[in-house]
Amino acid sequence: MNFILMGLPGAGKGTQAERIVAEYGLPHISTGDMFRAAMANETELGLKAKSYMDQGALVPDEVTNGIVKERLAEPDTEKGFLLDGFPRTLDQAKALDEMLADLNKKLDAVIDIHVPEEVLVERLAGRFMCRNCGATYHKLFNPPKEEGTCDRCGSHDFYQREDDKPETVKNRLAVNIKSSEPILTYYKDKGLLQSIDGDRDIDAVFEDVQKIID
Repeated sequence: MNFILMGLPGAGKGTQAERIVAEYGLPHISTGDMFRAAMANETELGLKAKSYMDQGALVPDEVTNGIVKERLAEPDTEKGFLLDGFPRTLDQAKALDEMLADLNKKLDAVIDIHVPEEVLVERLAGRFMCRNCGATYHKLFNPPKEEGTCDRCGSHDFYQREDDKPETVKNRLAVNIKSSEPILTYYKDKGLLQSIDGDRDIDAVFEDVQKIID
């Protein structure tokens, strides 16, 4: 069972990944974890990646692809894997095909958790903080018990980080949509894409994920 999990920021991908790992015992392979492990273990590719990151430069595809291939060759992937955060470009998707062929593995499905953009903006742009004590709230999912008053310190002074402002969120989503569309089309053309409605209860979304995996 070899899967890629896709979804825009705020789609609930992390939550579903945790549940898949718990239910099926698949290793959850995320780009961030792979990079951290490769750098911590001071592998040749890990050191190369670190040299780029230390300069604030993008890690080139050949290094990223190499780190992914090394990880997919490890023994814990024999029964399958859940790949998260890779591929991020069409070139990486094509490189992944070659890697898997070299490792005598194949993809079973690409699961895309789809949530309408306006819902994602609502989810991501709803966060705000208490300026006095730093307590974090969300206007939909975690509002203060008394409107306008911090539960923790009683302050009435709230603010929203630049990252959480609607315009910033919309820009971030637009960049993600533009980069993910060619990848989704690529896997759709291969008959691997399975799209799930993520604008529902977490359990309902996971039921659909299970149907695909089972």
